[in-house]
Amino acid sequence: MAEAGGAPFALQRRRAALGRRLAALRRAGGDDAFLAKGCATLDKVEDLSNEGNEHPSMLLQLYAQAVLDITYFEENQLVDEDFPEESSLQKVKELICILSEPEDLVRECNISEEPINILGTELLECLYWRKGALLYMYCHTAKERSEWLRENTAILKKCLNDGVHYLVKMLDFRCSLRVNEDVFLQDKETARLLSEGIFSDTHLLAMMYSGEMCYWGLRHCGEESQESLEMSSICNGDPSYRSHSLSLDFRETGKNMLMKYVSVCEGPLKGQGWNTTTAEQMLCYFMKSHD
Repeated sequence: MAEAGGAPFALQRRRAALGRRLAALRRAGGDDAFLAKGCATLDKVEDLSNEGNEHPSMLLQLYAQAVLDITYFEENQLVDEDFPEESSLQKVKELICILSEPEDLVRECNISEEPINILGTELLECLYWRKGALLYMYCHTAKERSEWLRENTAILKKCLNDGVHYLVKMLDFRCSLRVNEDVFLQDKETARLLSEGIFSDTHLLAMMYSGEMCYWGLRHCGEESQESLEMSSICNGDPSYRSHSLSLDFRETGKNMLMKYVSVCEGPLKGQGWNTTTAEQMLCYFMKSHD
């Protein structure tokens, strides 16, 4: 690892900003187990930073966990309030940017390793899942507001595009894993799930959510060129976009995700309570609207 000379200052600045956000939430009456957990984690980051002996990766992982806990409280507020039309888009943008900070901080600290090697696969997956799921919930509500939708189709398209990007990337973090022959011979069903990149219920939900968002995109936004979307993401400066093309084919991406979802639910997970009716209906729409 390269010398992380920028780590103390960059982390201190980000930690202080998150601490101010936490304090404001508490002044506004926020009293929640996740806020308390986030506060304790931030205190631990400060204590370990002051000691100066802790490895940067541990500090960055703790900071990422504090981000996840504090933003979870704010996301729940948005859901409980049904994403207020006048203020929720800005709030969603803020939360997306905050959830992007741990990955950005790795680069700010001049650490030569990739974020996945510093933050770890599970934390990075969780950050991307939370960004994608937040946009899924926001779009689920916004698309039902017909007057808003008439005037803001481009915004919905941007949110859907970004949300699918986050979920697809979340599913890609472990895509290089190869199931060894012993596992395959002992449990073919589990081996198939792992080979498809499904390591938890959340991975399966990410497939369904991304497919559904592609369906909304095709139905409400059409198939016009998305070149304009390539300018920036919902969160300007999001590190995950710096070398990534934002152009997204809602039809092909949605079809691929939903076909894999249905295949797994009707295969290894058959009888486990996963419903494929909605996914199959959306697949029919993808097929018919293309004829």
